Amino acid sequence: MYLKDSKTVVIKIGSSLLINDKKIIREKWLKDFAKDIEHLKKLKKNIILVSSGAIALGCKKLKLSKKKLKLDKSQAVASIGQIELMNLFKKTFNKSKINLSQILLTLEDTEKRRRAINAKRTFENLFELGFIPIVNENDSIATSEIKYGDNDRLASRVAQISSADCLILLSDVNGLYSKDPKLDNKAKLIREIKNIDQNVENLASQKTGEFGSGGMKTKIDAAKICQFSGCHMAIANGLINRPIQKILMKNICTWFLPKISKLDARKKWIISSISPKGKIIIDEGALSALNNGKSLLAAGIKDVQGSFNKGDHIKILNNKMTEFARGLSSFSSDEILKIKGKHSNKINDILGYVSKSEVIHKDDMVLIK
Repeated sequence: MYLKDSKTVVIKIGSSLLINDKKIIREKWLKDFAKDIEHLKKLKKNIILVSSGAIALGCKKLKLSKKKLKLDKSQAVASIGQIELMNLFKKTFNKSKINLSQILLTLEDTEKRRRAINAKRTFENLFELGFIPIVNENDSIATSEIKYGDNDRLASRVAQISSADCLILLSDVNGLYSKDPKLDNKAKLIREIKNIDQNVENLASQKTGEFGSGGMKTKIDAAKICQFSGCHMAIANGLINRPIQKILMKNICTWFLPKISKLDARKKWIISSISPKGKIIIDEGALSALNNGKSLLAAGIKDVQGSFNKGDHIKILNNKMTEFARGLSSFSSDEILKIKGKHSNKINDILGYVSKSEVIHKDDMVLIK
């Protein structure tokens, strides 16, 4: 079983698992969850917890409604609530003698290669010290333009950076169903998904509770990241007591299986980007060259969309505007607009300075198949 065989496990906890709609903290649930984590530690697993709840607990303390909060106010509330969140975990987990640490991440911490490597090293050092990191988005400084938007995607990025074998998203349902189980009692739980096609996308729901920011759609997005990171991902019911024990014993959940077994760390990071800065549309000749393992040259570029800088993540689209690959650009979008369709030996003359001949080098590119 995937969880049992995993060495490093990331578990995401949503706000609704920690605090209910009546703003009552679910202390009994968290106490039982601590027993789950204690059991995983006895199995010699590295564990990372990704927990929402800072804004929800901040609203509880200040007697505010999350739905009425404006961005600048929510940042302050998150700052207050983050202390409440960590105190809640510390108070509960201390009884099981589980050591905790706190890591707050912003989008750039995972999207910038150097910062992602630093985060990975921090996780590894915490594992060696016997501590479990609790990760949350740094909502006190993040704006709408630089946010993950939900902790499902954050959790999948943390799983990728930490080279986790398994990500578990604890939800309010057992997993992904063939139909909405709340509306149709004949709905069947889908146990395993190998390919995320349009049928799977159509099953995703956008419904959220008062404190949640995601839905099934964001979990599907997270699964896509995991699939290209060689990581198994499960959607499981977190509202029950001892949810991890239930997965180990009965495996009632939906597993998304990885599409690849191995990619080097750099290419894992490229393919898992959740915020590409722009798009490049290429012709048939370039498409053929990329399929044969070549780099992308300016001559094969038809158009550029978006504004980006050298080194940014970008999507590569074919003639049908379908995403074909992702990569790190060696040029800015303005530079590419000047050299698109031109032979490589003309680039230096056009730009007026010496530059690379490849717009995206093959070592900085991952094809999506």
